[in-house]
Amino acid sequence: VGTDCLGLIRGVWRELYREEPERMSAYTRDWSATGNETLLAAARRHFIEVEPDQALAGDVVIFRYRERLPAKHCGIISAPDRFIHAIEGAPVCEVAMTHWWRRRVAGAFRFPGVTG
Repeated sequence: VGTDCLGLIRGVWRELYREEPERMSAYTRDWSATGNETLLAAARRHFIEVEPDQALAGDVVIFRYRERLPAKHCGIISAPDRFIHAIEGAPVCEVAMTHWWRRRVAGAFRFPGVTG
């Protein structure tokens, strides 16, 4: 069974809280082409926003692949220099939080009820 990056976050949410906080619309490859910050807006509705440099293991990090485009990728911090994510064509994996990833961070979020 595979997942995408949002499915990874949703699966952790369901494990922690049972029900998802809102019904998700069907995913389409071009959902972010509208220019809307759909992913960041949803994270701000349901998670606690933290400064990216204050993100801890277990926090969600959201990425913007290109400047001025909507954020559309996410993962979970696993260590100060690593995170877990899922991308098309590859299994869920833990990777280094390299400079390439760090400069694309659009936001960081803590699951509700989790203290830092």
